[in-house]
Amino acid sequence: MTKMKEQLMHAVFLISACISILAVVLICLFLFANGIPAFGKIGVLNFLTGTQWKPNNDIYGILPMILGSIYVTAGAIVIGVPIGILTAIFMARFCPKKIYSLLKPAIDLLAGIPSIVYGFFGLTVVVPAIRYAFGGSGTSLLAASIILGIMILPTIIGVSESSLRAVPEGYYEGSLALGASHERSVMFAVFPAAKSGVVAGVILGIGRAIGETMAVIMVAGNQAVIPTGILKGLRTMTANIVLEMGYAADLHREALLATAVVLFVFILIINLSFSVLKGRLKA
Repeated sequence: MTKMKEQLMHAVFLISACISILAVVLICLFLFANGIPAFGKIGVLNFLTGTQWKPNNDIYGILPMILGSIYVTAGAIVIGVPIGILTAIFMARFCPKKIYSLLKPAIDLLAGIPSIVYGFFGLTVVVPAIRYAFGGSGTSLLAASIILGIMILPTIIGVSESSLRAVPEGYYEGSLALGASHERSVMFAVFPAAKSGVVAGVILGIGRAIGETMAVIMVAGNQAVIPTGILKGLRTMTANIVLEMGYAADLHREALLATAVVLFVFILIINLSFSVLKGRLKA
């Protein structure tokens, strides 16, 4: 009877895994089947390097959106990654239990807040603050980077903290036995042993930053132009798709699907690059 239950659960798990793989394959087929034709009609170079997006004139260049996505993601990394990693180190090795009991639920709560709420916070707090401090409209690359930097914190902190706690205590105790202080033992013995897990947390955080849409739409300005500064508005690839897919037709719709293909490849390249880096860190 026990063996039959094990075989049944094995089959359930196998079917679940196959369904997940099938879902990814179907998504890829849909994207490429509907998006690739636009490359032939518009031209690959015209589409990827064009600086103008004018659907009414059948001009489709997504370079401003590509750069917008890269700039926003880079800004989120600069803001969120250092804060996230340092917070994870504090929670795993330095935080008193009373403070941890308050800090941990608060960070978990950040992970459950809908992106539209982050966007509303950015629109009512971050954007006016930037407008007051620097002038302009406030909706800008800086505002989007700040909001995304906050949004990726729970992911980075959660995965990084788990990795730090998973390091065998012998690393820490061995460092103390050699005469190192608590701080040095954490930074030079525990942290290097957990770096592959920390990188995994950063990868997941970057994935969320790249794919985020609603919050970015509310604070980035949605201007389909190449941003010339951190206080200028921009439009990301995800925002471009969401803003125009509802009324797009014919070549316009195909161009938006082609944008989704570029975004998919863009995320795939980043994930593969970080996976290679993670593998080298383990070696």
